[in-house]
Amino acid sequence: MPEPVDFGRALDCIARESADARPLHAVRPATLDGFLASLTPAQAAFLRATDFTGEAQDLRLLPGEDGLAGAVLGLGADRSPFAFGGLARRLPAGSAWRLRPGDYDAAGAVLGFCLGAYRYPQFRAETRATARLVVDGADEAPLAEAGAVWMVRDLINAPANLLGPRELADAALALAARFGADAALIEGAALAAAYPALAAVGAGSARAPAVVVLRWQGSGAGAEAPLVSLCGKGVCFDTGGYDLKPSAGMQRMKKDMGGAAAVLGAARLIMQRDLPLRLEIRIGCVENSVSGTAMRPLDVLHSRRGLSIEVGNTDAEGRLVLADLLAEASDAKPALLIDCATLTGAARAATGPDLPALFCNDEAWAESLLRHGLATHDPLWRLPLWEGYDGWLESTIADVNNIAGKTHAGAVVAALFLRRFVAIGTVWSHIDLYAWNDQTRPGRPEGGEAQAMRAIVSAITDYVNTAR
Repeated sequence: MPEPVDFGRALDCIARESADARPLHAVRPATLDGFLASLTPAQAAFLRATDFTGEAQDLRLLPGEDGLAGAVLGLGADRSPFAFGGLARRLPAGSAWRLRPGDYDAAGAVLGFCLGAYRYPQFRAETRATARLVVDGADEAPLAEAGAVWMVRDLINAPANLLGPRELADAALALAARFGADAALIEGAALAAAYPALAAVGAGSARAPAVVVLRWQGSGAGAEAPLVSLCGKGVCFDTGGYDLKPSAGMQRMKKDMGGAAAVLGAARLIMQRDLPLRLEIRIGCVENSVSGTAMRPLDVLHSRRGLSIEVGNTDAEGRLVLADLLAEASDAKPALLIDCATLTGAARAATGPDLPALFCNDEAWAESLLRHGLATHDPLWRLPLWEGYDGWLESTIADVNNIAGKTHAGAVVAALFLRRFVAIGTVWSHIDLYAWNDQTRPGRPEGGEAQAMRAIVSAITDYVNTAR
């Protein structure tokens, strides 16, 4: 059986050269008349006769003397990479194409083409060859971004029977080895001592929990370079524990490690770009199962921060995983601390599946993340760290409960819980994401999704370049 994730797989939708590449035009309604005037009379007549108006996602194949002379894609008003996201699967199988200049961002077009070409290939033979885009030495940035997105999607799409805690940890270790980063794998007694709340989450599974800590420094980063720390929730499958999820609630729980996947994708891009910073990554790899050794409702857990935690609900396990990681990460005094997690259904109720919820304790950094999210078409939406709800986490027998005794503001309360484990003075942001596409759309096939990754990397790139 193939490995669940192939870190060596190339972007098979890209060709470096092709003598038979056909021209691919991208046109907006406002430029349509000028474009039609540039075509042969027969091609222009064909587009007029078929009512081509340049609306978004309208694709037409242009006839020629030898059959197929080219293609034209309508862009409408869409300025996102996803305007090009349907091409790889709609153009003739195995054909090669070269984008012609037009009113669009060339790098975004390459990225969108690649995002739409993605399929998870490990367990089904591909029956149709994808169309290919010739890049001819174009900027490598969109190809690097697409490669990171493919990796993240592969990790999330991998079935939980093949991607458990150790396999996720191995993926992090493989990424570290690829870029020459220092990496430590913590398991067993050492993990229980260093990350007791995280260990309690994984105690119910036959597959032992693991933590990976990755450290890397850019070639242009000295000892005083900013330290950026990323933490990811890596719950490889979440049954809910003794507070068992209904069957419908478990359908997509292989994606509960989507935060860890997004963090690994961000780390890959940061290292690939050789940004001038010091980087720390912490991935908590666990499975939340039901057994005689699983944590129970109303258990009281120790934590790395020294706070005792009453388990109000065993299905609120992700925040327990992150609590220990955030405590360790923030004690290293990073310039920026970011965590990513598929944490709450409440965030999805508030912002829907496409908008990860952002919580942040620093106005300037929050604004930067939001701005870069919009610029990269990888948007976030900010929700408040509302002080008035912090008291909802009080426990009668421990320092804090892992849930509130209320049915409201679940995403806010989860963020407030995490904040208690972050060292005072740390610039920290928490991103509660869905990590999944419920249905296929151009550039966004159904399945795992690398949400917030490109926004995070863009904002960090801006931060370190400004700080120099």
